[in-house]
Amino acid sequence: MDKKELGIYIHIPFCKQKCYYCDFISYANQCEEISPYIEALVKEIESFDFSNYQVTSIYIGGGTPSYLESQSIQQILAKLQAKIDFKEVEITIEVNPGTVTEEKLKDYKEAGINRISIGLQSTEDRLLKQMGRIHTYEDFSDTYHLAQEIGFQNINVDLMLGLPNQTIEDLKRSLTKVVNLNPNHISIYSLIVEEKTKMAKLLEEGKLVLPEEEQERRMYWYVKDFLELKGYEHYEISNFAKKGKESKHNSNCWNQEEYIGFGVAAHSYLNRIRFRNLSNIKKYIQNIQTNQPRKNIKIEEEQTLEEQKNEFMMLGFRKLEGVNIAKFKEKFVDNPIFLYRNKLNQLAKDGLIEIDLNYIRLTKKGLDLANLVFEEFI
Repeated sequence: MDKKELGIYIHIPFCKQKCYYCDFISYANQCEEISPYIEALVKEIESFDFSNYQVTSIYIGGGTPSYLESQSIQQILAKLQAKIDFKEVEITIEVNPGTVTEEKLKDYKEAGINRISIGLQSTEDRLLKQMGRIHTYEDFSDTYHLAQEIGFQNINVDLMLGLPNQTIEDLKRSLTKVVNLNPNHISIYSLIVEEKTKMAKLLEEGKLVLPEEEQERRMYWYVKDFLELKGYEHYEISNFAKKGKESKHNSNCWNQEEYIGFGVAAHSYLNRIRFRNLSNIKKYIQNIQTNQPRKNIKIEEEQTLEEQKNEFMMLGFRKLEGVNIAKFKEKFVDNPIFLYRNKLNQLAKDGLIEIDLNYIRLTKKGLDLANLVFEEFI
C-alpha cells in the first residue's frame, strides 16, 4: 500500500515581544513555561504513529522559534528523526532577527533544518518600530548573511504591504533591497488588522492610519510586476519563488494534502477531519503530563465529500495556476467544470475566473476580488 504524504507543523508559542498586529497564540517572556512545554511537545510527537505516512515537510513556526535555545529545537527534531527518515524532507524554521546567533544557526543546520524563513516585514526601521518589531533592517541583514555563510541556501524572506503610514516608495525600497540579496523565496502578505490587537487599538485611537484600499491594491500589483520581472514565479496569492524553490509545506496545504500539528493551538487535517489542540498552554501541558493527550484535541470539522470538493476548489484558487481539473477528477471522479457549472459560468461572466483545458484560475480582476470567488465555495 502506498503511504500517504504528510506535512508536520510544530508550534512554538514563545516570543520576546508580541508584535502589535499579532493575534496568534503566543506568549512574550514566559520562559518558565518553555522547558515543560518542550517535554510535552516531544511526548506528543512520540505518541503519533507515522508508519502509514511519507513525511514530506516539517515546519517549525510560532511565536518565534528562534527565541528558544537551539537545544530545544534539536530535542524536537531528534525525536522526529528517530521516527521518520529526514531524507528529501523540507525542514523549515521561522526566525526573527534579534533572536538568532551564529551558534543557533549552526545547531539548526546540524539538526537537519534545510530552509530558513526570516521575518523581515519591511526594510524601513520606522515602520518596524510602529509594528512592534524588535529588530532593525541592519539586524535582518546581519542574520541573512550569517545564514548564508553557515550554508543555508534555501531562504525565505517575509514582507508586508498595506502597513500604516507605508508609502509605495517604502515598498519599492524594501523590494529592491531584498531582491538584491537574491533569496529563493519571498512571501508578501497584506496586513490584516485583527480585533483586540494593539494595532487595532492604535488605529482606533487615530495614532496610526492605514493606506486606502486602492493604494493597497496598487502596492500588490507593483510587487507582482516587480518580482516577476526579477525572475520570481508568482505561484500563490502571497508567495513568489525562484523556479523549483516553492515552499513544499505550504504547497501541500493548498493541494489539500494531510498534515499533523504538534503543540498548543496547532491545527491538523487527517482523514477529512480538521482538528486543533487546546489554546491554553497550561492545560495542554497538564493533559500530556497526565497521559490524557486526547483531552487536548478539539474537532473543528468532519468534512463531507461535498465539503472536501468545495475546499479543494477554494484552495486551488489561491494558486496562480488555479484549480487543476485533472487532479480534481483523479481525487473525486467528478469533473469540476460540470459539477460547478452554474457558479463557474457566473464567475466567468463577472470576469473573475478563466477556464482552459487544464485549469480554472483567477483573472487579474479575480486576484483583486479573490474573496468573492472563495465565498462561492465556503
